[in-house]
Order: sequence, then structure tokens, then C-alpha cells
Amino acid sequence: MIKHRLFSPGPTDVPPEVLGETARPMFHHRTDRFRKMFVEVNAGLRKILQTRNDVLTIAGSGTAGVEAAIACLVPRDKKVLVANGGKFGERWVKVAKVYGLDVDEVVLQWGTALQPKTVKEKLATGAYGAVIVVHSETCTATACDLEAIAKEVAATDAILLADCITAVGALPLKTDQWEVDVVAVGSQKALMLPPGLAAVAVSDKAWKVAEAIEPPCFYLNLKAYRKSAAGNDTPYTPAVSLFRGLKVALDMINETGIEKVWARTARLAEATRTAAEAIGIKVFSHQPSDSVTGLVYPDGVGDDFRKRLQATYGMSVAGGQAQLKGKIFRVSHMGYVDLADTIGLIAAIEYTLADVGVDVEIGKGVVAAARVLKGWR
Repeated sequence: MIKHRLFSPGPTDVPPEVLGETARPMFHHRTDRFRKMFVEVNAGLRKILQTRNDVLTIAGSGTAGVEAAIACLVPRDKKVLVANGGKFGERWVKVAKVYGLDVDEVVLQWGTALQPKTVKEKLATGAYGAVIVVHSETCTATACDLEAIAKEVAATDAILLADCITAVGALPLKTDQWEVDVVAVGSQKALMLPPGLAAVAVSDKAWKVAEAIEPPCFYLNLKAYRKSAAGNDTPYTPAVSLFRGLKVALDMINETGIEKVWARTARLAEATRTAAEAIGIKVFSHQPSDSVTGLVYPDGVGDDFRKRLQATYGMSVAGGQAQLKGKIFRVSHMGYVDLADTIGLIAAIEYTLADVGVDVEIGKGVVAAARVLKGWR
């Protein structure tokens, strides 16, 4: 019998306490009971996002949250700067074009991120009304310097829309302090929930821009969500079971403390990268994200490695996407993962490399990771 462990960067593993809550009997959402839970969930989200802004929750994936923000908050009379350094940056370019926006696409080498200097130079022209970035580009395991980018945008009339789907609850994010105007979140990453919920935090600056926009959508109209949220409700049927699970997950995160969660995630990522380098596996990204690590297959090794890792040792990691398919595998450090999971995964990686014929010193990566994780709390 093999115990299966999930290390994909979404969906991630879900704690039993959260799964148990989502399986409890259904109740009607147009009730004081739901509204009370709605208030508690919003308070928990604001604490993790470190914001006092409106946080609007949508039944849908993280993509629904970002699309809603693009449709409802991005000015129509100016250009929108979109950073495309992977599959998700590429997606936001496509979404912006669907809504007829004038897109200036900054195409980046995969494994690199948009630089604050580029943002400053572009915005100095006065031609831009918004900037869209991916805080943690999942497909390349790359993080941008969101704080520095936000500083450049905040000095202008433009708004900053950040896809933080694999960042919230994993990477440092101080929404209000950094002046990030729009933060989009997905439930199935570091929030430790099944897929199906998106949340969007919106600043006063972004709402002022939205006043001049007639949203070209119905279900994703953020103005409708804001109006309902004022009465602690949603405009359309919410995912009640997921709200219940989210309440439990947020309580778990906030009881630990978000700063401690950030530090633990960073340490797991550092241990994984250190172990990989010790056994001769290259880290793909030039600006690695701590929420997910991309590792380059050794010469002669492909996705058969990943299939063996799961079948033999029960460790499920993600493969590469698009041009990286068959070239890298990706390991999540988000949410419900700890020291023992990480050490066990590294050992299984070493065994699997040996199984496919790679000359690897068994235990070398484990020792390297254990040194990083010594004193784990």
C-alpha cells in the first residue's frame, strides 16, 4: 500500500479538517447563518491579504477573479501593460484582448520577471491606465518583485492588477502597505481548499477608475458583488460548502500567523532547491518563487521520471507546460506541506533518478535539505 502525497502547484493537498467541514450538511445561503460566516471569512481574508479594501468572493476559479478585474476595473481610454512571462501572463493578454483593451504586451524570457525599471519607463509616457502582473508565475516557478513594481505604479494615475493566485498565503504580500490596487486569489493553492472560489481585493483608487466603466459582463460584474457585500451577501448563489471550508482554512493560517507561514514556505523552497543542486539538478528560474520550484530534468530523463515517482513512491509532482513540457517538473511548497513531506519527496526523487539510470549519490540531497530545515518550527 502506497500513501499518496500531492505536490502539484494546484490543486494542492487539503487538510482533513477542511475536507470534513466541506462535507457537512448543506444550509441555505440567504440566512443570517451564512451572513455571519461571510463576515468571518472576509475578516480572515483581509488579515491574510493585509488589507482594509473590499474583498469580493466569486464562485469560480482564480481565472474568474482575474477576468472580473480586467473586465470591470481596467480603463478603456488608455493602454494596459501586461507582463507575459509564462502561460498565465499569456492568459491575461488574451483576456484583455477579449474585452477590447489596448494591450502592450511585454514578452519575457521564461524564468525571468518584469522589472520595475521597465514599468517606470512605460508609465512615464502617461499612456497607460493599468499594469497587469503575475506575482508568482506557476508554469515557470518565477516570482516578480511586486513591492517594487507597486511603488512605480502608485506614483502614477494607473492601477496595478496582480494575479496572486499562487502567491497569497505563500509569499510575502502587504496589499495596503505596498499599494497594490487589485489582488486576485484562487482557493486551490496556498489557501488549502478545493478549486472553486476566487477572491478579488479592490482599492479605493481602482473603484474610482471603475466608476467610468460599464462592465461588459453579468456574472463577473464586481459592482454587483460590492453592492451585495455591503450587506454581507453575494449577488448570486455562493459555493456554500467551500465557504465553510475556507473559514476553517483561514482560521488555521491565521492561528499560525501569516508571517510564519511565509517563512516556512520560503524554507521548504530553499531546502528543495538546495537538495536539487546537491544532486546535480538545475533550478529552472532565474528569479525563483518560493511557492513552487521548477527543476530541470537531467540529460536523457523526461516525464517518465514523474510517472515513476508517483507510481512507485506515491509522490505526485507537476510537469512542465508548453515549451517546458518534458523538460522540467514542478514541486509545490504551498499550504498543507511540511518538513517530513519535503524530506520524503527528496528521498523519492533520488531513488527515482537512480531507477531511470542517473548516477546519483543516494542521501546527498536529503542531507542538504535536512541542514536547511534544521530547527524547523
